[in-house]
Amino acid sequence: MKPRVSETLRFGAARLAEAGIDAGDARHLLAFALGVSRDRLVLMGGDAMPSEAAARFDEALTRRIAHEPVSKIVGTRAFWGREFRVTPDVLDPRPETETLIAEALAGPAPTRFLDLGTGSGCIALTLLAEWPQARGVACDLSAAALNVAAENARSLGVEGQVDLRRSDWFGAVDGVFDLIVSNPPYITAQEMTELSPEVLGHDPHMALTPGGDGLEPYRVIARDGAAYLAPEGRVLVEIGWKQGPDVAALFAQNGWREIRVLPDLDGRDRVVAAIRG
Repeated sequence: MKPRVSETLRFGAARLAEAGIDAGDARHLLAFALGVSRDRLVLMGGDAMPSEAAARFDEALTRRIAHEPVSKIVGTRAFWGREFRVTPDVLDPRPETETLIAEALAGPAPTRFLDLGTGSGCIALTLLAEWPQARGVACDLSAAALNVAAENARSLGVEGQVDLRRSDWFGAVDGVFDLIVSNPPYITAQEMTELSPEVLGHDPHMALTPGGDGLEPYRVIARDGAAYLAPEGRVLVEIGWKQGPDVAALFAQNGWREIRVLPDLDGRDRVVAAIRG
């Protein structure tokens, strides 16, 4: 006799808990294995577990116990109320990055903006979905990441608003923008050794760290960004929670004004905002 969906869920949660993994991940993985939303699991609790779905669930549990993130197993991650496709080629969108989205939307809607290091496209494509009249240029050095961003642009219906370019920072960028946004790699070389296995083993290292003190991308943006901004143009960059004073100083040294360090919902420094000097 096949186990019921509710029994399978309890078994999976216990297996994760025994391995020191959050038992709540079992619900997400079971919904993925069944091909349904998590809300449906309650209604399906008394149903017999299909054999193929049971096999998918077992494989997903094994991968999660090996510290593969849920998002990389199921292939999607929620961000600002939308689902984004994620693969090993892109950084997992994180809730703290929504701090940058909130600050961008609090200001004037741009006609044209630039996203440096777009990865999955979660920042640029979210802003385009919120600003249907805007156009964006989204750059990344990784061709594989740009393919993921293109897939996300199509799924969100904003592919006509975005120009995806392979570029090393401003290398392939031209024109003038009202806004520059970026979540660059900022983890220091020393901090890389302290990352969880979910991050260290499954996010691309080039999206995590530039090496050294982690500040090199901010040096580039602070030095060169003003040349690509219209008067009163804004820049918003995500930062590591210890980097606020250093990044703010870099923008001050390069003549930017109205520099602010903004906290995330946990109260940690997360975004530096500035206006072209």
